Amino acid sequence: MLFFTEKTRVFSSSVYTVLHLGALALSGTLLSARATQAQVNLSPMKIEVQNNRGQAQGVINITNTSSETFRARVYAESFTYHRDSGFQQLSSSPTDLRPYLQFSPRELVVPPGTTRRVRLNTRLAPNLPNGEYRAMIFTEPLKQQSISDAKGGTTKIITRVGTAFFVRKGNVSPNLTVDSAMWNSRAKLIQLLVRNIGKASAYPTIKWTIKQGATVVKTGEIASMGIVPDSERNIVLNQSKKDELALSPGTYQLTGELIWGEDKDKKNQRFNINLTVPAQAATGRR
Repeated sequence: MLFFTEKTRVFSSSVYTVLHLGALALSGTLLSARATQAQVNLSPMKIEVQNNRGQAQGVINITNTSSETFRARVYAESFTYHRDSGFQQLSSSPTDLRPYLQFSPRELVVPPGTTRRVRLNTRLAPNLPNGEYRAMIFTEPLKQQSISDAKGGTTKIITRVGTAFFVRKGNVSPNLTVDSAMWNSRAKLIQLLVRNIGKASAYPTIKWTIKQGATVVKTGEIASMGIVPDSERNIVLNQSKKDELALSPGTYQLTGELIWGEDKDKKNQRFNINLTVPAQAATGRR
């Protein structure tokens, strides 16, 4: 998937900004805006393939949506998804796909309005244990963007976009369950703790309803958020402006459904838990 955060360092009158993969998932609007800034569209943003006789393949399509030629390098990083902060780049990991991954080209030139392909090939060692192996495939422009402010400072921006590549060895799959819910009174957010007790990553869509007694307070749906195997993820349910909430102290019923997988492999898990909004504390747990 496509993710960005900013990391800023100040050098006298200039500011150097690096945009890198940082959150698990962002809203569709933000994704679209960032993709335009990066001048490329990646498709697909997530590839899940089954290892077959030690091998697996994938293809990333990189489309130049700008009016200028796009030159970029392609590289891979090991990653995971942190419970609270989302995407986290790793120097190494037992699930690192990079030692078994080959891809080409590693540098590409994409004329305006055209698409180029990056082909991914993996060869897993026979003695590797069954499980999921993953890497994020980044496309990063060779040319930096510069923005000047009113004070004469310059912001240099490097944008990179990523496709998550998952290879499954053996009969492994995700298995999701809702662990708990918390109300953040200061930020006015519902946080749902989702646990993946399976052996493969999942990107669940979450449909939810909050009620007090027989009264429906709000319903909503959020796009997929990645959860790696044997981990948990705090997911904010009311992320968008239209889902803003101002809950009075009391006990609420939070119901909904986790939906993940593709087509015939689609799975769902319903949940029904209590959400307590305390009178004094900043947060509340079920």
